[in-house]
Amino acid sequence: MYGDDIHLRLHRIRVERLRREALRARARHRPRPPRRPRRLRSRLGWTLVEVGLRLATPRPRPGQQPGLAARL
Repeated sequence: MYGDDIHLRLHRIRVERLRREALRARARHRPRPPRRPRRLRSRLGWTLVEVGLRLATPRPRPGQQPGLAARL
């Protein structure tokens, strides 16, 4: 039918307008966070990974030769 492409074009126009409006609203109401929290978040994340790996690695028993995981 010849009206289908017109219907789709109207939907695309509406989607473009809604996206532009959402971008404008986001720019007005949510200022960008400063750069420092990202560094802090990254450092905290890697610290948690390190703690988790230490907890997951079994400790060698006295008199037992350490394995590869203990050497790292």
